[in-house]
Amino acid sequence: MKTILIMRHGEAQAMQADDASRALTQLGLKQAKDMGQWLEQHFKIDAALVSPYTRAQQTAEQVFSFQSPQFVETCADIVPSGSANTATDYLETLISMHPEHQTWLLVAHMPIVSYLVDCLCPDTMPIFSTAAVAVLEYNEETGRAEFISMQLP
Repeated sequence: MKTILIMRHGEAQAMQADDASRALTQLGLKQAKDMGQWLEQHFKIDAALVSPYTRAQQTAEQVFSFQSPQFVETCADIVPSGSANTATDYLETLISMHPEHQTWLLVAHMPIVSYLVDCLCPDTMPIFSTAAVAVLEYNEETGRAEFISMQLP
């Protein structure tokens, strides 16, 4: 069994023409830092996939200030308009290629974070508040996960 942690970015600036460049607000930075501290206390993150959007990168930076995963990749498949099926296939491929990594973190956006949970745990589609983390236990043999909990900042 692997642990998959799916995290939405912290609170971001208001919508603007260039959605990808929206930064975290001061509250968003605090949320990300608080969740980074919680993650450090409960999990050893071995690997991470992070959206290329500024707010997701900033969220990941706060989390990584508490622990440094061995494998980190910026992943364009987990942007807001991305395909959850494509992202899930890619994640499953990475998990099979890196059996040494037990805990995977994905830092992304609504709505794809909800869709990712649903792909891995059919009929489970939680709504994420900013900086929330869904904890899943993933069975590599079945390609399915069990939704364990949702942690809020």
